[in-house]
Amino acid sequence: MESAREEILSGVRAHVPALGLKMNGEPLVYLDNAATTQKPSTVLDFLSDALREGNANVHRSMYALSDRSTEAYEAAREKVRAFINAPSRENVIFTSGTTASINLVADTFCRRLGKGDVVLIEADSHHSNIVPWQLAAERTGAFVKVIPTDVLLGIGRSGRVAAEEVDNLLDDKVKILAITQISNITGFLNPVSEIIAKAHAKGIPVLVDGAQGIVHGGVDVREMDCDFYAFSAHKIYGATGVGILYGKKEMLESLPPYMGGGDMVETVTYAKTTYAPLPLRFEAGTPNFIGAASLLPALEFAEYLSSGETGKVIKEEEARITGYMLERLTKDPLVELYGNPALCEGVRKAPIFTFNIKGINAGDLAQLLDKMGVAVRSGMMCAEPLLNSFGVPSALRASFSPYNTLEEAEFFVRCLDRARAMLL
Repeated sequence: MESAREEILSGVRAHVPALGLKMNGEPLVYLDNAATTQKPSTVLDFLSDALREGNANVHRSMYALSDRSTEAYEAAREKVRAFINAPSRENVIFTSGTTASINLVADTFCRRLGKGDVVLIEADSHHSNIVPWQLAAERTGAFVKVIPTDVLLGIGRSGRVAAEEVDNLLDDKVKILAITQISNITGFLNPVSEIIAKAHAKGIPVLVDGAQGIVHGGVDVREMDCDFYAFSAHKIYGATGVGILYGKKEMLESLPPYMGGGDMVETVTYAKTTYAPLPLRFEAGTPNFIGAASLLPALEFAEYLSSGETGKVIKEEEARITGYMLERLTKDPLVELYGNPALCEGVRKAPIFTFNIKGINAGDLAQLLDKMGVAVRSGMMCAEPLLNSFGVPSALRASFSPYNTLEEAEFFVRCLDRARAMLL
């Protein structure tokens, strides 16, 4: 049984060349997956081949090379549609990332807001699901309000979003909710479907930041019933510089264009412009068509990781990693874990572990770990308000992907012990 597990995991890892790298003379243990994932050979080969043999602008020309590029671009859109179970290709907008997707909605939807209106966000939000709404609110006289965590309420230290507070916050001033599927700090899976149902009962649309959820939470946008869903290709084995915005058709059609230029137009005169139908209406200019097209092999790899016997082994491995990391981190009196499920009830956690060791600077710890071949994130993780609520200016984060193993988690903990012995 153990040999079968090892064979499957070794087979998975063989698809990802970067996992065989050495850094500072040590085998790479890559644990910064919440920031970006490493790419399988199928994606790397696709990008290389497309640059050599498929480099022509999409939608605009009558020659074969452009047709080939357009077909690859639209095939990726269809793959995204199927992967998230969107009703049609018109629901899938290509952008430059989760950040751009959220900015698109914040800018266009919030043009209809007025003085005193409210945008409701979660206290565990990434900066990209805070700042765009603040900018929009400043332009319109609206306000941004926050669904608190147990830390902000003074009733706990887990960092759990207090979803029970949503009922009290959903008044007639709230015009849109922007929530997080999985926190990039705590790793907690938020009850997004429950929150969406409460908002919809009052006619309030909801955007979901799925940057982490697309990998660890899974998504069926129709079952979730979100109005918008945003994620990035590079979080799920694809190229950087590519994002996806899913939107219900009626919601997207109600929004004005975000940017003007080629491909989003139908007709242009000096006096007036009419706009292309969805999805091109929101895809002005030359898109990152090769990067976007790489989503097809990227999502095929994601499906391989979650299906059949491979999917079963990976799911079990993720549970083993999560259990092991929680046991080692929570039993250490010098470690403060931000996102400890033992401090709250009924919360599921993705394998994202953000913490500090008392008396040690997180950046110093990350640098020492790097010397041992372990790549982790240190700093604010683009979630400064959430970390500040815990009373810390920075932290260390180890985030695991489906291609990581329990042995890597064990090696990480051994290196952590070695590093802190040097620093304390």
